Amino acid sequence: MNRRALQQLNKAYLDDALQVAVYGASPVGIIVLLYEGAIKALQQAERAMAEQRFDVKSAMISKAIDILDGLREVLDFQQGGDISQNLSDLYLYMKSRLSVANLKNDPAILVEVQGLLEEILSAWKQVEKTAAMVPQKAVNAGF
Repeated sequence: MNRRALQQLNKAYLDDALQVAVYGASPVGIIVLLYEGAIKALQQAERAMAEQRFDVKSAMISKAIDILDGLREVLDFQQGGDISQNLSDLYLYMKSRLSVANLKNDPAILVEVQGLLEEILSAWKQVEKTAAMVPQKAVNAGF
């Protein structure tokens, strides 16, 4: 994971214990943590919106957007090809939708983006599970 991505991650996560977990995680594990963090931020934003705590809502939506920026930053367009481009486009779409949700106080948009993140997260969890089954020597050979 490159330095810019780790800085983006630190911006999104200020919790010391989580930073320790992140630095000990595999690259796929970090992606999983990012998705989980974005989903959690959107859940908190939805609660804050319902409670009319608009400062918290905005902060949590900003956190989710920061995470999407970090995810987009680490895309490898040369290796990932169409998949990387599609993810980039999806991250931009989600960021746009979150901006609208923030402006209009629309919880349905938060739920929409959260659903997209959860769908992609399930795929990353499968990749993480598969990677854990591969001997470490073989995994390191790919980097």
